[in-house]
Amino acid sequence: MRSEGIPARHIYVDKKSGSTANRPGLHEALDQARDGDVIVVHTLDRLGRTVRDTLNLIHDLAGRGVGVRNLADPIRVDSAKPEDPMSQLAVVMLALFGQMERTYAIERAAHARAVAAAKGKRIGRPSVVDPAKLAYAAHLRDQENQSISEIVKATGVSAPASTVTCRPDHRRR
Repeated sequence: MRSEGIPARHIYVDKKSGSTANRPGLHEALDQARDGDVIVVHTLDRLGRTVRDTLNLIHDLAGRGVGVRNLADPIRVDSAKPEDPMSQLAVVMLALFGQMERTYAIERAAHARAVAAAKGKRIGRPSVVDPAKLAYAAHLRDQENQSISEIVKATGVSAPASTVTCRPDHRRR
């Protein structure tokens, strides 16, 4: 963005996944945008998670006199000319491609998790709980017949970890 001549104080960044609606950087940029401004995004799919979200946001911005321009999409968009039918078509196509890519990425990830699970591999983030504490929690549950709250107090292992680790049926006492 700096190469586009945008001062650092006007660059807003979100470090979270694009799939979340909680994007403080985008919300701050939208709050700061005034009539005559242009919001510059790397790719159009950064504005919304679905075609509808993206189109609604661009429409709302146009109503405020704020344009949108993309940098890296194969089709350049500049919504400063909303009456241009080619610009409208480009916005719709890019928003659709972004939504399709997100859908396919989710499907690929789900398939990869299913394949890993079928091979008996652990899925998800690595455990941050000490294996010795988990073993002790399981011992307290199996041998001492203690409740989850007692196990949590004795081991310091969180209740969700104790429940999953100590109870195969995932029920709490």
